[in-house]
Amino acid sequence: MRPHARRVAAPKAVQAAAVRANRAGDDVPYALRVSASWAWRLGVVLIVSAGLVWLLGHFSLLIIPLMIAALLAGLLAPVSSWLRRNKVPSGLAVAVTIVSFLGLIVAALTLVGRQLALGFRNLWDEVSAGFDQVQGWLADGPLRVTSTQIDELINEATSALQDNTGSILSGAVSVGASAGHFAAGILLTLFALVFFLLDGRKIWRFTVGLMPRRARPAAFGAGMRGWESMTNYVRVQLVVAFIDAVGIGGGAALIGVPLALPLAVLVFLGSFIPLIGAFVTGGIAVLLALVANGWPNAVVMLIIVLVVQQIESHILQPLIMGKAVSLHPLAVILAVTGGSLVAGIPGALFAVPLMAILNATVRYIAGRHWEQDPLLQRDAEFGPPGSAPPEPGGEEEEEDLALLRPGSDQDKEPTATTEENPR
Repeated sequence: MRPHARRVAAPKAVQAAAVRANRAGDDVPYALRVSASWAWRLGVVLIVSAGLVWLLGHFSLLIIPLMIAALLAGLLAPVSSWLRRNKVPSGLAVAVTIVSFLGLIVAALTLVGRQLALGFRNLWDEVSAGFDQVQGWLADGPLRVTSTQIDELINEATSALQDNTGSILSGAVSVGASAGHFAAGILLTLFALVFFLLDGRKIWRFTVGLMPRRARPAAFGAGMRGWESMTNYVRVQLVVAFIDAVGIGGGAALIGVPLALPLAVLVFLGSFIPLIGAFVTGGIAVLLALVANGWPNAVVMLIIVLVVQQIESHILQPLIMGKAVSLHPLAVILAVTGGSLVAGIPGALFAVPLMAILNATVRYIAGRHWEQDPLLQRDAEFGPPGSAPPEPGGEEEEEDLALLRPGSDQDKEPTATTEENPR
């Protein structure tokens, strides 16, 4: 065969093979082909996600402190920025911010500890009386449990404790190791918090600089929007938690429930775990009212808890939280439930902030907002040629951050011109 004939025959052979492949594909229904394509892609995503969760689970001592430091940095960044704008050096501004925050936490815990010590001392007689009432109900009620049987149960429990002394000691050792890990986590959190407040933007710019050049503008802008969404969540959740604490703690004080101040602090801390925290702390408030003051007082406390939680769910969350992170309540419930199943309490705590970050970054990249992002227009490294970076800590940086806040031009829908010319 001549060389020319071979050159002509080769494309014909390729075309014939393609025709045979198409005929073979026609034997498979279109819906099945589409389902198979989706199935293997989703399978890859799930396998990679499970692998990442498994890998991160082995580095929880490193990951959890960094995430807590990020949340605290989003909360304390306005204070540090305000000090910098008032001509305070950056290092001193960060030191004053962190020391003041720690001092506030220590003062609150000291006050709550004293209240708990005094309250439990006063409640001890009431708890003893309640135990006697329960014992009397067991003896005189439908169960007919005699005092002899109760004593036998107590003796059996004591014997079980004595027989499992080794297990208890090993558990105490594991608790001591956990306490050591907890202390190490606190130190790592403070260390990371210092540098997040001091050099957060520089750290992010360095990280983005490791990416391919064409991906840097989108990654930089998406990261900034995700960070802003997370900080909005933390600040709004702080307001919601404060309102819950004032409502439940103030209601407990009005109806005479003891330990109202520690209860308010507990509600404040529990409110940072959406849905689950409010349910648990509300139950503790009702139980405390039941032990201290009886059934009528407990019913009133239950009504107060339900009213406060309804105000939070139907007024505060839609009006404040919805605008801050743009997450549907169903997404919040699924995120908290999935996070608690995967990682327990840390998963429930970080699920909603991670969802807020993911939502903001995906919307930013899908809408190609980096092409008209005012922040990138003024950035010499990730913006168009001729852009100039803002001075760190100056008024230009504050304007850049203001551009990222909700209600800015980036939150608006794309115009018709943008849709016609997406590039």
